[in-house]
Amino acid sequence: MHIVVCAKMVPDTTQVSIDPVTNTLVREGVPFITNPFDDHAIEEALRIKDAYGARVTVLSMGPAPAETVLRKAIALGADAGLLLSDRAFGGSDTLATSKVLSVAIAKLSDQERVDLIVCGKQTIDGDTAQVGPGIATRLGYAQVTLVDKVLDVDLDTRRITVRAKFDNRHQVVEARLPAVITVVREINTPRYPTVPRRLYAEEVQIQVWTNEMLKLDPNTIGLKGSPTWVKRIFAPEREKGEIVMGLGKEKEKAVRLIMQKLADWKVLGP
Repeated sequence: MHIVVCAKMVPDTTQVSIDPVTNTLVREGVPFITNPFDDHAIEEALRIKDAYGARVTVLSMGPAPAETVLRKAIALGADAGLLLSDRAFGGSDTLATSKVLSVAIAKLSDQERVDLIVCGKQTIDGDTAQVGPGIATRLGYAQVTLVDKVLDVDLDTRRITVRAKFDNRHQVVEARLPAVITVVREINTPRYPTVPRRLYAEEVQIQVWTNEMLKLDPNTIGLKGSPTWVKRIFAPEREKGEIVMGLGKEKEKAVRLIMQKLADWKVLGP
């Protein structure tokens, strides 16, 4: 069984800026981490590996420093890392990103059949939750989003059974492999790497594929192939004037205060 995990390097802060000329993220002086949802995707792939036996390849698209995301995954137990890095990929929106990733996964599958793709539900810098479904659509794979538990993987019948989490219910879904699942944070608690794996990850060879390998039309990827772009990223300011009320013996006081405020705001009728 071959599992591919898509992981992204994201800024570890909301205080980022966009280059007004290229409409791309300004990376200088900004700390970066593995997208938190992707940490859970890596962990779940490793749990499937532990339970059923599998080879785990972690795939990331980004500049050279994104290699740290792959080395972290290998330190945790992933078998290999593949970095898609080319100036032609720069500025890709979710449409162009899913195209690059899906073509890379198809190429990987030609070398060793890919059975399952695991993605985080969304990234904290984009919050679109579109890339995972985009990959599934382009590859023609079954897809299940918002997965909070993998119930079973049957390699004989090539089926996976998962539980998807919604606002007020769960849904159990069975899908035929190959499939794409996107996971939520509740699915697991990521493990910590061991010292030997850390040392190994520092020395392991990370493959780097450029567009020369993928042979994609430059007009369909990067900024040229992106019908959407980021104009501005900002953290919304917190409104002042919130009221903090105690509990316990102050309940009656809190209720009176709430009623008074509602009356002052003319929410309540006469």
